This record gives sequence, C-alpha cells and structure tokens, in this order.
Amino acid sequence: MPRDLPHDRPHTAPDTVPDATPYDIDAVRAQFPALESGTAFFDGPGGTQTPLPVVQAVTDALTRPLSNRGQVTPGERNAEALVSGAREALADLLGAHPSGVVFGRSATQLTYDIARTLAATWSPGDEVVVSTLDHDSNIRPWVQAAARAGVQVRWAEFDPATGELTADAVRAALSERTRLVAVTAASNLIGTRPPVAEISRATHAAGALLYVDGVHYAAHSLTDIDALGADFFVCSPYKFLGPHLGVLASRKSLLESLRPDKLLPATDAVPERFELGTLPYEFLAGTRAAVDVLAGLAPGGASGRRQRLASSYAALTRHEDGLRRRIDEGLAGLACVTVHARAADRTPTQLLTLDGRSTVDACHHLARSGVSAPSGSFYALEASRRLGLGDHGGLRIGLAPYTSADDVDRLLDALTDFLGQ
Repeated sequence: MPRDLPHDRPHTAPDTVPDATPYDIDAVRAQFPALESGTAFFDGPGGTQTPLPVVQAVTDALTRPLSNRGQVTPGERNAEALVSGAREALADLLGAHPSGVVFGRSATQLTYDIARTLAATWSPGDEVVVSTLDHDSNIRPWVQAAARAGVQVRWAEFDPATGELTADAVRAALSERTRLVAVTAASNLIGTRPPVAEISRATHAAGALLYVDGVHYAAHSLTDIDALGADFFVCSPYKFLGPHLGVLASRKSLLESLRPDKLLPATDAVPERFELGTLPYEFLAGTRAAVDVLAGLAPGGASGRRQRLASSYAALTRHEDGLRRRIDEGLAGLACVTVHARAADRTPTQLLTLDGRSTVDACHHLARSGVSAPSGSFYALEASRRLGLGDHGGLRIGLAPYTSADDVDRLLDALTDFLGQ
C-alpha cells in the first residue's frame, strides 16, 4: 500500500501557536438555542448541541433548488457546491486534502467499510493490532474482519493506574506480519491522548498502516493528520457542533489503491468510490458551517480558515483547561469520588465512580438538577473492563465549547448534594 506521499494540503502557511486570543464564552453560548432550556450540558463526548449557523445552513440547503450532483441545472450545481465546500472545510479542519475526504453515515460505518476492504488484501498468518483504550468502533470491525480473513489479533494494553497507552505497549504487539494498527487519538471514556505520532513511526517501521479514531480528539485538538502520521483518520461532525455523519481522511493515493464494494454504474473516482449512494447534502452544508463556527470561536486577525481554526482551538484549549482544573479541584474535595481520567495528556473529559453509590442514580439526580452528565461505558467496553468497572463504566463529565464556569459550579453543587456532603 502506498504510504510515502504527503496529503498535499493546500494551506498557505504552517500551523502556528497564536497569541492568547480572548475566549468570549457569552458570545459563544448565544449561538446555541438549546442552552435556553437552562440545562448545563456535560454530555459533549456523546454529541454536542447545535449552533444556529449550522441549523441555518441545513435549512438553506433544503430550501434552495437541490438535486443530484451535476453542472446543468441550479439544483445540480447547488449539490456539487455543497459537496466540494464540505470537503474543503474538513480538509482545513483535519490538515488533509479535499481529494482524500470521504463522507459516510457514521465513523462506525466508515471503519467497517475500510476494514472489509483492507481485509481482502490480508492473508492467513497476518496480524492486526488493536488497543484496549479504544471505542468498540475501532476494535470490533478489525476483530471481525480479522476472523473472516484468518488473521491474528494482537492487543496493546493501556495502564489502568495511569490511563496511559504508550508507544512501547503498541510496539510490543508489532511484528513483521502486522498489516494494520488501530488506535484512538483520544479516549472517549477517560480522555487519554496517546502519543500517536510515535505510535505511527513504530507502525510504519513494521510496514503496517495506521488507522486512527479521531472522533473524540477532533472536538478538542486541531488535527494535522500528517503530523500524527495517520494513514486513515476518522471523525464525527456531531461531536464538534455539526450534524450526524462520519468523515474519513486519507491520502488520495492510498484510497486509489483500495477497491471497495460499489454499484456497477457508480463512479470509480476517489473519494466518491467509497461513498455509497447519494450524499446527505443538507448535512454536508451543516458540517461546513460547523467548521466555520469552530474557526470563529476566537475572532482574530488570521485570514485563512486553517489559521483561524488554529487560533480558535488554542483559545478553546485555554478555556477548557481552566474549567477542567475547576472540576478537578472540586472533585478532590469529595471524599467518596474516584476519578479514572489520570493521563498526563488528556482531553477535558472525566470519568467518576462513587464509593457505595450508583452512578446511574447520580446521573438521574443531576438531571433533576438541570445538569446532563450520563453514566455508562459509552461503547468503550474494553477500557471500562480494564479499569475494573465491568460493562457499567461510570459517570462521565465532558466539556464542550459552550461550557461555562457557572455550568461547572452547578455540576459540583448537584454532585455534592447527591453525595450528601
């Protein structure tokens, strides 16, 4: 498989660390109608609330002339513009090239599609590596594809005491027969950001491909798939303010080397050969709008969208880090709380268990207090089990761009009230 060509992204300037652009939380929150409900939302890792520009973009797409893609009628041209605009926006967000951006129903569906396609190139005796830190959508498709192809699955284990998945843990699972490594860029359960770039170097030295689950990562970190060394990177716009669909980014040359199942009259062009049926044009419009909202979280003087995204993500990181410290300090004062998100590098996502108390009951109590923080393992079954939490997991607290200090105080007050402290 070709793996040596860059993504050839069309950005005119390298990503830089911008100055400390202010983060106006009130201006950000004003864009989200759902916040008028009065709920403090800490369920962002499962899906964020939707800003008005995304709603308007979806509405505009559906109320203008729209038909199958082409260049003859207004509806055809509108559809073509929506697709190309969304590809360009996601390329800017992920550090990719538009020709390598594939759309699908979900990240899970895209991973299954790529797993089936790659498995057709494997032989008995080959190996794939998955990690216990990952969401099941980056485990089960590879495990099932490996079983059908007669390929061995090897596991990279994370340390439950620290929450860390090291490159050495992945390296220990590699061999000359490794064909693919699947790893998360950020755990949706405990936020751990593994050293993906180092894992990539080890993976490529073994002659294998690297498939990166960036669903949780892309919501909190500006992605550069070349810097990460990802051969495939998958994410979900509804985790970063957009509609429900999935996105996969890769190199055009690598996609051209793969032969997915497709209908006979469907185009064989890349990336379209991976997109089954007619695309959801209105959701592509919403996805482009979501990227533009992200790029405008911290308005500044940057001219290009990639540069505006860099500025906004830097400001968002400062905002979320401050709130995360506020949460961690509040939780430290609650004697019966055990925190499981402990990695040195992690997203603003925390998983709790409560000595002698049910996190499901805690979730219900918080909901009655106007605070949304769910309980579960959130499809990260292997991670939950390795933490000793079985399939039940714990109470997950996740931040989003619209989370405020007042939200955090309401969360801590409601949790304190539940615990009777």
